[in-house]
Amino acid sequence: MTSRTLAVVSAGLGQPSSTRLLADQLAAAARDELAGRGATVELRVVELREHAHDVVNHLLTGFAPAALRRTLDAVAAADGLIAVTPIFNASYNGLFKSFFDVVDRDALAGKPVLLGATGGTARHSLALEHAVRPMFTYLRAATLPTAVFAAPEDWAGDDGDSALRSRIRRAGAELAEQVDRRPPATGPADPFALTTDFAELLAGRDPS
Repeated sequence: MTSRTLAVVSAGLGQPSSTRLLADQLAAAARDELAGRGATVELRVVELREHAHDVVNHLLTGFAPAALRRTLDAVAAADGLIAVTPIFNASYNGLFKSFFDVVDRDALAGKPVLLGATGGTARHSLALEHAVRPMFTYLRAATLPTAVFAAPEDWAGDDGDSALRSRIRRAGAELAEQVDRRPPATGPADPFALTTDFAELLAGRDPS
């Protein structure tokens, strides 16, 4: 049985948070679909509000505190990523952008990414396409066709068969399919790993 890991990044600022709720439901849909394909799935949930100060410190100093370093490594090592942000002023919030500003270069290259967002009105849904998706395209992530936006009215009276639920299931299935067709992620490269044979180092030979 194949073991898979999904990183789930939520940039909600409140608690409880509709952003976290959407992230959890997207993660559950993808997990269930992967389980149906015979995989065991580990979810690594990242609440960015818990790392806000560390993200700022990293931006200022260029060094990630230990807790943030573990989170960045978990995102890099995941087979797939679910990234959900609240929409402020027709775009992602500052915490969401700042976190992905400090994600290691190439960490998301080719990685399947499911995008989600929440907002106070359905009019903000286009922000997924004109703001959020372009950022992940720049990071060379493999963004999925279906992105999921949830406005307050989408949660009201949800009977489990709403348009939102249908979109969540479709997006989860797309992520599962892309993760399933790829080999397991190997994680971030070890910066201390030797790239030269130790015997060659002792002999003073340059393998290049």
